[in-house]
Amino acid sequence: MNSVRFCGGVIEPSKVICIGRNYVDHIAELGNEVPDSMVVFVKPNSAISEQLRSGQAEEHHYETEICFLFEKGAFRGVGVGIDVTRRGLQKTLKSKGLPWERSKAFDGSALFSEFVPYVGEEMNLGLELVLNGQIAQRADANLMIHSPAAILEEVQSFMTLEEGDLVMTGTPAGVGAFFSGDRLMARLLSSGEVLAEREWLAA
Repeated sequence: MNSVRFCGGVIEPSKVICIGRNYVDHIAELGNEVPDSMVVFVKPNSAISEQLRSGQAEEHHYETEICFLFEKGAFRGVGVGIDVTRRGLQKTLKSKGLPWERSKAFDGSALFSEFVPYVGEEMNLGLELVLNGQIAQRADANLMIHSPAAILEEVQSFMTLEEGDLVMTGTPAGVGAFFSGDRLMARLLSSGEVLAEREWLAA
């Protein structure tokens, strides 16, 4: 089982739950419609990786997200992650009304920083992605359509969350392609201060 780190310990999530279309500016960026209900999909444990791999035959895109770790009935940890997306394949699947898993749930499509304790929405969370020294994404959690509390309630209404499961809460505008040799630094912010960060050199 692949793992993440939480307060110095090792956690093996059974799955990663992902929320799509949770920032209005990102919805507009991709030309999508604002959904009537929460968009939810799942990545398996095998998607979790330490290595950021670029696409060979097609472009892979980064999507930086605030992420939560579930324990003892609540979100107990928070970190930052990258949802790697095969954008061309995703567009093809969406155009045919087919599921997204081939473009979203493949091995190596979920990367995370270490998780730190989460004490509630008063933390004023935000995220930032620096691509080759330039800020590519930056947003605050208060721009989400669905708050962390609402996400947890909705997911638990139809799915059992196991201890250590992860929830990725969607990405703001600024997504784009990355290539071998690119350096990506993702940061989790609290009132503008860095809580956690992780850097990857794309292979």
